[in-house]
Amino acid sequence: MDLSNHTFRSLFDQLGLPSTESEIQRFITEHRPLSDAVALADASFWTPGQAQFLREEIREDADWAEVVDQLNLALRA
Repeated sequence: MDLSNHTFRSLFDQLGLPSTESEIQRFITEHRPLSDAVALADASFWTPGQAQFLREEIREDADWAEVVDQLNLALRA
């Protein structure tokens, strides 16, 4: 079992997005607030591959699920 403690930086790397602290903040600022009516993985700004990854991690409560949940909350704040 992988007990990795994933961060926003590692999640953004996994998603193929710029991952410096300022780039992460810019991404969150540009894409929030995400409507409560839209599931995180269904947001229009993801590529199909990114959306699939996010959907699978949440559905399976997988290794990345905690940090994906944190991103979800950050985009809705």
